[in-house]
Amino acid sequence: MRKFHSLKKNKEFQRVYRQGRSKANRTFVMLILENRAGENRIGISVSKKVGNSVVRHRVTRVIREVMRLHREDVEVGYDIVIVARKPAIDSGYDKYERALLHLLKLHHIYKDA
Repeated sequence: MRKFHSLKKNKEFQRVYRQGRSKANRTFVMLILENRAGENRIGISVSKKVGNSVVRHRVTRVIREVMRLHREDVEVGYDIVIVARKPAIDSGYDKYERALLHLLKLHHIYKDA
């Protein structure tokens, strides 16, 4: 299985924040920007407002897992930044999955089976 590709540098995040399109729901904000590459790169941002380090890392792991499991259903060629909001603390895996798929569909990059 391929390694999960992610945005790592502040410059990459800033480019998506400035030039990308944004959609939001109660749990997450998702920004996307075309990258003209043959793959999607995903950046996850969870601020200290969401919770302590244990909570923030759990949120990050669950987001990464949802995106990994649905990687084949998302159109390729985008930089995607996911920003967690405070209500993400109380959510479980199912709610994360529904919220992320909802945002992918709003951006029209989710391929319905």
